[in-house]
Amino acid sequence: MLCFPNAKINIGLHVLRRRDDGYHEIETVFYPVPLRDALEAVPAKTFAFHASGRPLNVATEDNLVWKALKLMEQRYAIPPLAIYLRKCIPDGAGLGGGSADAAFMLKLLNDCAALHLSDTELERPAALLGADCPFFIRNRPLLASGTGNVFESVDLSLKGYTLGIVKPDVSVSTGEAYLQVKPSIPPVSLKDIVSQPVSKWKHTLTNDFESSVCRHRPVIGQIKEQLYARGAVYAAMSGSGSSVYGLFETDVHLQFPGCFVWKGTLD
Repeated sequence: MLCFPNAKINIGLHVLRRRDDGYHEIETVFYPVPLRDALEAVPAKTFAFHASGRPLNVATEDNLVWKALKLMEQRYAIPPLAIYLRKCIPDGAGLGGGSADAAFMLKLLNDCAALHLSDTELERPAALLGADCPFFIRNRPLLASGTGNVFESVDLSLKGYTLGIVKPDVSVSTGEAYLQVKPSIPPVSLKDIVSQPVSKWKHTLTNDFESSVCRHRPVIGQIKEQLYARGAVYAAMSGSGSSVYGLFETDVHLQFPGCFVWKGTLD
């Protein structure tokens, strides 16, 4: 069986407060986008994992796809499979590539082993693998709150927009990003902001990580400025970085030497 895990972008991101357990309360909109990896499961004599495409910087036992497989194997009768992962989504980009691979692995195993688990049942092991993983089970635009694990439907469609994603050759530690941000409650909720026309987002829709991340990695802010200069209606950093995306009303030529660049039309 073959599937194609997709990336996500964050439409706005507010860090509201730091909890007593050290985690942070946030609000953000997760939006699925058609930048995809490829993931295949093939019957085999023993479990095996093979990766190609963009290099993985973790050992097999630490890869979220393998962790998803092992987690399900502990709970259900999973037949031996050879797993093939073709990476296209860059790591450390704020695009949720690893989380998407893990969530799609859960769904693939659900089909391969005929487990007949519902989305709600799949979200439970997904939550054990990472904060973004449960989103990719349902894989539609959702308003996320809590630590990013409480979901609410949101009436948002970016259909027809051209999306450009640019990731410079720099990385951002999520832990470091949280240390630099000052939590606060915004005067207007994110749900109300994203209900406005996209043309108004430039002045109202923010990612709280951006200012501190851009101070330490100015190339991220420079890319955002260049996307606006090339006609973006809205541009922002996704998650805690380091990728930046731009929404365009028409097709656009994007060239950023030394960066990962992807462009596509949103469904």
